[in-house]
Amino acid sequence: MTVVKKERHSFSNSVGFVLAAAGSAVGLGNIWRFPYLAAKDGGGLFIVVYLVLALTFGFTLLTTEIAIGRKTKQSPLTAYGTLKKGWRPLGILACIVPMLILPYYCVIGGWVMKYAVAFITGEDKTAAADGYFTSFITADTEPVVYGVVFLLITCFIIYLGVNKGIESFSRILMPILLVLVVGISVFSITLSNNDGGTLRTGLMGLKILFIPRVSGMGISDVLVVVMDAMGQLFYSLSIAMGIMVAYGSYVKDEANLMGSINQIEIFDTGVAVLAGVMIIPAVFVFMGEEGMSSSGPGLMFISIPKVFEAMGGIGRFIGILFFIMVLFAALTSSISILEAIVSSFMDQFKISRRRATAIEFLIALVLAVLVCLGYNKLYFEFQLPNGVTAQILDIMDYVSNNVLMPLVSIATCILIGWVLTPDVVIDEVTKTGARFGRKKLYIVMIRFVAPVMLLILFLQAFGVFSFL
Repeated sequence: MTVVKKERHSFSNSVGFVLAAAGSAVGLGNIWRFPYLAAKDGGGLFIVVYLVLALTFGFTLLTTEIAIGRKTKQSPLTAYGTLKKGWRPLGILACIVPMLILPYYCVIGGWVMKYAVAFITGEDKTAAADGYFTSFITADTEPVVYGVVFLLITCFIIYLGVNKGIESFSRILMPILLVLVVGISVFSITLSNNDGGTLRTGLMGLKILFIPRVSGMGISDVLVVVMDAMGQLFYSLSIAMGIMVAYGSYVKDEANLMGSINQIEIFDTGVAVLAGVMIIPAVFVFMGEEGMSSSGPGLMFISIPKVFEAMGGIGRFIGILFFIMVLFAALTSSISILEAIVSSFMDQFKISRRRATAIEFLIALVLAVLVCLGYNKLYFEFQLPNGVTAQILDIMDYVSNNVLMPLVSIATCILIGWVLTPDVVIDEVTKTGARFGRKKLYIVMIRFVAPVMLLILFLQAFGVFSFL
C-alpha cells in the first residue's frame, strides 16, 4: 500500500481536474454522434431531453463515480472492493470496459490523424473522393501505422503522470480545442449555397438543430428520443468507463467537488451543442437534409470531407482546423481511457506507472492490430442481438458500450442506492462544507429512476424493445 501512496499524485487544483475531466468527456461521441441524433430525433426536442437527462440522470452517475474515486483514493479496479467487501467483481467489469474501448478508439484516432495529414499535405480533394475512406481502412499497413502512432502519443502522455502528463496537456489542448470549436461553429452559421436555384444557409440549418419537430411523433418515437439521449450521455460524460473514478481519486479532499461537477456538466453540454452547430448547418448547406442521414465514421470521414470540398478554396483551411480539433478531442479522451487502466494496474498489482503503461500498451497494440485486420484479412460479418451486422470493431464497441457500461452503472446504483445508502456519496461531496444543491433529486435518481432507465437501455441492446 505504501508504494501506491508514493506513486499516486493529485490534480494541482480544481481547474486542472475540470479540464482533464471535460477533456475526457469531449470526444468523438460528442462530435460525430450528437449532431446526427439531434437531426434525427426532432432537433430541439432531442436537445431539451438531453439537457434534462444531463441535469438528472447524467449528474447522478457522474457525481457517484467521482465521489467513489475521491473517497477511496483508488482506481476503478480496486475502488468498489475498497468501498464494500465482496464488490470487487464490479471493479473488474469497470476496468474491462476501458480495456475494450482503448484499442478501437486508438484505431479511430489514427483515422482522424490520417485525414488531418491528408488536408495539411493538400490531399483534401482526394480525401473527399468516393471510396477513399474504404480503401484506407481496408489497406494492410497504413491504418495500423496511424493507429499505433496515436496509441504511442497517448501512452507517452500517461507515462508522464497526472501533473506533467494529463493535467499539463489538458491545460494546453482544451483551450485550443474550445477556440477551434467556437470558431468553426461561427463559420458554419455564415455559410450559404445556391444549389440549382435553391438557397440554403447556415441559419436554416441551425433551425434543424434547435427548433423542436414533434409533428407526427407518437409515444414510441418520444421513447426512442429518450433512449438515444440517455445512450449519448455515456459517451458525453465518460461514465461507466472507470474514468471518473480514476480522476476522482486524484482530487484533493479540500476541493469543492460539487462546483467542479457543475463545471464539467456545463463544459460538456456546451461542446456537444456546439458540435451540432459546427456540423449540421455546414452539411445542410452543401448536402441538404439527406446529408445528415449518416453518423459515426460515415459522417466524419465521408460526408464532412465532401462538405469541405464543396466550400471551394477555403474548404481545405477549414478542413485542417476541423480535423486538428477532432484529433485533439480524440486524444484527450484516449488519455483518460488509458489512465483508468494504468491506475488500476498500479493499485492492484503495486507496480510503477512506467510498467503499467508498458503492459497496457502491449495489450492495446495486439487488439488494435486485430481491429485493423478486421477490415481486410480477418473480415467477417456477424449479426449482433440488436440486429446490426458487425465485424471486430463493432463487436468490441457493442460489448463495451451496450452491455458492460449499463451493467456497471446498474450495479453502481444498487451499491450506492441500497447497499451503502446515498449518504456515502452525499457525505463525500459535502465534507468540505459545500452545499449539495440537488440532494433530494440525487437520492430519488440513484435509488429508483436511474436503475430502471439503465435496465431499459440494457435490454434495448438485445432487441427487447425493437418495436420502438
